[in-house]
Amino acid sequence: MTSLFAVSDHLPSGRVPIEALAGELGLTPMQVRIFRRYHGLGEVSRDEGGSLLDLLRGAVAGLAALRGREHLVRYVLHARSFPTVVPYPHDPVRELCAELGLDAGVPVFSVGHHACASGLLAIDAAGRLLAADGDPEALALVLAGEKAFTPEAAAVPGSSFFGEGAGACLVSASGGRDRVLSYAVDLRGEFDTVADCAELESEFQRIYGEALAAVVRAAVERAGLALERVTAVLPHNVNRVAWHQVCRVLGYPRERVVLDHVPTVGHVFCADHFLNHRTARQRGLLRPGEPYVMAAAGAGRGATFAAMVLQH
Repeated sequence: MTSLFAVSDHLPSGRVPIEALAGELGLTPMQVRIFRRYHGLGEVSRDEGGSLLDLLRGAVAGLAALRGREHLVRYVLHARSFPTVVPYPHDPVRELCAELGLDAGVPVFSVGHHACASGLLAIDAAGRLLAADGDPEALALVLAGEKAFTPEAAAVPGSSFFGEGAGACLVSASGGRDRVLSYAVDLRGEFDTVADCAELESEFQRIYGEALAAVVRAAVERAGLALERVTAVLPHNVNRVAWHQVCRVLGYPRERVVLDHVPTVGHVFCADHFLNHRTARQRGLLRPGEPYVMAAAGAGRGATFAAMVLQH
């Protein structure tokens, strides 16, 4: 059974208030006030002068469990929200692998088909690859994190601002903690051109809460559980309003959804679940043997709603 052998994250110290981003993003003062007062967004994390390699390096530095096990890493996956995350010909993930002393023959690839839900897809893919290999000691290194290096990569129109940071986890095909009990995905190809069509954008916003709640229910049911048994939800940090809506649909307590980073960090691409994993541990929301949910929605070429149930 796929499990998270170790989880780590990294946030740079820099913070930028959302008002300072208004000019480059073409936002009016009223739009900024709505983001702050209604969506609960205040500032975003930034690593001015730092590179994507710096962010990923920071996340991996917290993976103490990787030290001495580098020879067991069979795959490296980079979960991405955007297809292009650095200018050509830079390849920070391979540079990081070289720094870590990973075998040059280890497959290194990106996973970005599900936009901001690609972190869950990467965990699932890593577990499947390891299970097919049949080596009980083998590990996969899953990375997440991007730079807000263009206006398109700085904000989710009408919903959120992207923050800079990174997450990392070691995945194994079996393990006694953070075991994946189920994974559910709802792909909506009808939203392929949502960014270019106001009508589709309106429809996407209309179905958003119901669709995300439905995929959470599906994952919980596949795990053979009742929703009330789920001790915490680790969300993608898009905004507070979206998750309050999902909680209303599910009848799930808001206080068990880890939204701590929304006002101070923003939406850290596919790394939100790793950040929220640490915060949930610190808050005592993850208890040994009890289930929790990671959930996210992504919009790019189509829309993706995904949820994964794990047992801590």
